[in-house]
Amino acid sequence: MPPALDTPHGAAELAESLLPSLGNRWLHTQAVAARAREIAQALPEGERDLLVSSAWLHDIGYAPELRATGFHPLDGARHLAALGAPDRLVRLVAHHSGAVYEAEQRGLTKELAEFEREDSPVLDALICADMTTGPAGQRFAFDRRIDEILDRYPEGSDVHTAISKARPYLAAAVERTYARLGGQPT
Repeated sequence: MPPALDTPHGAAELAESLLPSLGNRWLHTQAVAARAREIAQALPEGERDLLVSSAWLHDIGYAPELRATGFHPLDGARHLAALGAPDRLVRLVAHHSGAVYEAEQRGLTKELAEFEREDSPVLDALICADMTTGPAGQRFAFDRRIDEILDRYPEGSDVHTAISKARPYLAAAVERTYARLGGQPT
């Protein structure tokens, strides 16, 4: 029986069962979850656990045993849906950090559309946590994080092109989260 995925503890358990062998990806995931806990105060109390749970699970689609399409937001969301995870959690994982832009590059727009995207403070906060955390868990300012991604992926690659296109959308989500925190990054 899978852990209770609607709790940060259960989400962390599932992530820990899938990601530690991936080295930096596991470090990144742990740091994104910690960052989500820090910025959770930007949300109503009833939404905070959902944010932290989605942070723990946002990259599970990188786990080799879950790879079906090779597009981690979609592979992770499909796995969570198959486990019976709450719908909002599944959708947040599917649409984290501008996934729609990369889905377009990969020809997976229709498949990603299986999961409705919510434009919400929770999605903004998840984007903020991910887009201010480096690949090995480092704390980065937004622009430095985007530049790091663009340096890591070659120009013309799906990720480089998608992140370049998504940058204004991602920046707006981070800015809205900081505004909800009283205007200051934590």
